[in-house]
This record gives sequence, structure tokens and C-alpha cells, in this order.
Amino acid sequence: MERGEEWKSEYLGRGFSIPGAGELEFTEESLVRAAVKYGRAVEFAAEMYRTLAEKLPDGFDYEVSVDETESPTSPLEHLFVARELDRLGVRVTSLAPRFVGAMEKGVDWRGDMDEFKRALRVHVAIAKRFGGYRLSLHSGSDKFSLYPVIAESTGIWHVKTAGTSYLVALEVAARRNPDLFRRIVRQSLDRVAEDRATYHLSADPTRIPPLDTVADSELPGLVSAHDSRQVLHVGFGSVLNSPLGDELKRFLVEYEDDYSEALATHLGRHLEGLGVKG
Repeated sequence: MERGEEWKSEYLGRGFSIPGAGELEFTEESLVRAAVKYGRAVEFAAEMYRTLAEKLPDGFDYEVSVDETESPTSPLEHLFVARELDRLGVRVTSLAPRFVGAMEKGVDWRGDMDEFKRALRVHVAIAKRFGGYRLSLHSGSDKFSLYPVIAESTGIWHVKTAGTSYLVALEVAARRNPDLFRRIVRQSLDRVAEDRATYHLSADPTRIPPLDTVADSELPGLVSAHDSRQVLHVGFGSVLNSPLGDELKRFLVEYEDDYSEALATHLGRHLEGLGVKG
């Protein structure tokens, strides 16, 4: 039986009772959307899982990410992904859906909070129904408006925050080594068209002031301003894999105390929002 016919047999003409979310039922259109959007990704995830299971028989954590899509993951699409992974024998530790609203790199979430809460409630219910895996918040750095909601609503969350640790390093550089910071900004701007290609960003590089008009004392502001912050964020790979990356690492060794203090403050805000740190 071809996959399309198999999926029709599995999903059409029946309801799926999800405690905490009610009855979910596919139409042919919603099934086709879910299958086209996620079918191949699920099969690839299953193939990778089987490969890892052979090489790591003592067990491993396995996260499936489906967040880099143009549209949010609907409850039916989440159900499709979770159920297909379960049918294929994949035991996920965490799953990253695309949540409603603007979940962009390095800046706070934007959107309708009531809509987010409603969608999150259903996502949590589906996760619990299929084994209680964690819901993973990708592009999770600096989503301060969401953290209390996530902490209260799930208890099974996974927040990724590594990216803004790099931005904290750049903020220290802006204060302590303006010349290095200016060169990092220039390289990030030069490569932004390529570096942003796989990310959802609203940054407009043309709104970033020319560097020769920005005084040294104003440079840290570029790390917090929306457009320049996102450009710097997605440029981390290009910078760290270039000679500038080596220079930045040497700088951080020299100013380790400054960086550690700034990083503790920044990550502390995340922990406080999530209710982990009082």
C-alpha cells in the first residue's frame, strides 16, 4: 500500500480523543496538508533514529524539530507527527513544533498571547498522550514574555538559549574592544543575505546606522536594537569560523570575568522567567 493510501486508512473517518484537548478529526484536506508538510521529515527522523539505535544500544536522547516552517504547527499536524513517530517506533525525548506568533532569533516573541495559550494547551495534551516528551522551544532565547506561560502550562519544556550567549560576548566586546566589535558588525552585514537564508527574521539591515556615525559609547546599543541584534545573531557561524572568531575567543579569555558576569545576568533572566531561579 502506498503511503498516501496508508495514511488515509489510518487517519480519515475516525476521531482521536486527546485528554485535555478533546476530539481531533482529520479532513482529507488537513491530512494532505500534514502529510505534505511533515511526511518526509517524519520518515527521515525515523531512519536516523534506527541508525542511532544500532550504534547506541544503551540509549540516547532524541529530539525531532519541525519548527523551521512557513506556518505554525497546527494541533492536527502535531498529532500526525507524534502518531507517525510512534507508529514507526521512534521514542522522542522532545519535539519542537512551530508555535504561533513570531518566534524570531534573539528577540522576544510577538503575537496574540491568548492564541498562544490556547494552542499550547493542545500541544501539551498531545505530547502527554504520546509519551510525555518535552515540548522544545527553538529560537527560545530572550522569549521573556513566554517563559512564565510555558513554565505554568507544561512542566515538560526544553528551551534553547545558546545563541544569545554569543550576543552577550559581543556586548562585552562592544564595551571593551570597540575595534573588534566594529569589524564583527561589518562582516555580519556583508554576509547577512546568505546567513539569514534559513531563518525567519524581520530584521532590515538598511535600518542599522552606518558604523562611522556610531560613537564607541553607543556600540553596545547595536547588540540590543532589533535589526542589528538579529543580523549579529545569525552571523555567528560566519564570524566564529573566520579569523575574527579566533580573535573573539582570545578576547573572551582575556575578559573572562566580564563575560561570565554578563552571561550569568542574562541567563539568570531566563531562569527567573521559567520559575527555576527565584
